[in-house]
Amino acid sequence: MSANHPYKDLEKRINERLAALNLSARQASMLAGGSPDLVRNISRGKSRSPRAENVSNLAHVLEVSIDWLLTGQGNMNDPREPDSKLQKIKVPLIDWVSAGKMSYSDIGEEIIGFVEETGLDRDGDWIALRVKGDSMDRISPPESIIFVDRRDQVLVPNACYVISNTDGEATYKRFRPNPMRFEPVSTNSLHEPIYPTREPLIVGRVKKSILDM
Repeated sequence: MSANHPYKDLEKRINERLAALNLSARQASMLAGGSPDLVRNISRGKSRSPRAENVSNLAHVLEVSIDWLLTGQGNMNDPREPDSKLQKIKVPLIDWVSAGKMSYSDIGEEIIGFVEETGLDRDGDWIALRVKGDSMDRISPPESIIFVDRRDQVLVPNACYVISNTDGEATYKRFRPNPMRFEPVSTNSLHEPIYPTREPLIVGRVKKSILDM
């Protein structure tokens, strides 16, 4: 971090939260809706005047208040996140989902296991899915586990969703409007956006992604 950076120890606080949430800097950057280097540029002072929206989104992803993130002072907890989100909840693991083309998967009610995780809204309707394919590997590499809130089906630009069609096929992508499309977030340039010809069926919004180490 530059000696002239106005927020002392910012990089340390960001790295502590990344470790606590089992997120990489790239994953946090993409979940915040920014470029893959968003976290690195902010934490190392390369972005001397980061956009307020980027800072706010990053604080939300890291589940801390903006004031604490930038200065280390004040209440650490994000006021938008209830304290109950710091507690672990048990989420049913239900098969897999494609991170590629629409594919058949068993996003039903058959539970093959459970995953305990923090940072999830206890009022959500959660399922966990294992990712197959690399079309979202900048956020969720193959074999990572995503947590999907089936109660959250309102499309928000840059947010990620599991969507399905009337044939029972499903996939995991990032939503972009104007025109409506669901885009890959991938290192593989062969993947292309999906432009639905009708309103897609939203399984739920992906709120968190983890990778077993």
